[in-house]
Amino acid sequence: VLRLAYRPPYDIDGLLGFFAVRRVAGVESVDVKARSLQRTLMLAHRGERLAGWLAGRFVAERHQFELQVSASLLPALGTVLERVRQGLDLDADPALTDAGLDSVPGPVVAGLRVPNGMDGFESAVRVILGQQVTVAAARTLVSRLVERFGTAIETPHVELTRCFPDARTLAEASAESIGTLGIVRQRVGALQALAREVHAGRLLLHRGAPLQATQDALRALPGIGEWTVQLISMRALAWPDA
Repeated sequence: VLRLAYRPPYDIDGLLGFFAVRRVAGVESVDVKARSLQRTLMLAHRGERLAGWLAGRFVAERHQFELQVSASLLPALGTVLERVRQGLDLDADPALTDAGLDSVPGPVVAGLRVPNGMDGFESAVRVILGQQVTVAAARTLVSRLVERFGTAIETPHVELTRCFPDARTLAEASAESIGTLGIVRQRVGALQALAREVHAGRLLLHRGAPLQATQDALRALPGIGEWTVQLISMRALAWPDA
């Protein structure tokens, strides 16, 4: 068990509530009452594709997130920990955040965090599928995409059965096969343009990527406007001033 510390206060219920309403079957499991989160993860490491799972829970009295990582992901443990810290915004300084929110009208919950993704490409895909639709509709589209193109995986957690499709898979899929999931043509074009750039290595979606160049590259893709660019910057690049 790995124990990842954070600075209190931390709005645990708010962050997990955000993830819960967007939970994708097969990829994620969230229990707000138990303050726990599980998910699958696939990443590239030294020329290999590693697939596995994460399972963790918040221990508020110790200001920690206790994390278990499948043995299959241990070769890339450093990367996994970075992604978890980013995804849960564990490195935030609530003193700065809460002071900045004092000017916002209405009540503000102490310890508010920015829910981010644990995979930049996945985060960007979910942002694109969330264009101009409700949260529920976006969740349905993402779930269909995972069911059709995701990689099956065996885990000890009954709710974790698939990994999110990688860039190569979506880049090489036919537009028609993606369109049959109920995704409109413009969104399909944006998804595949993004997937091709990420698969080719011309577009990096992680917190270390150069911000301006990455945003400009996103703006150059079809079907991606400023709202999408800024949300990808926040979720995938961990850019706090999006």
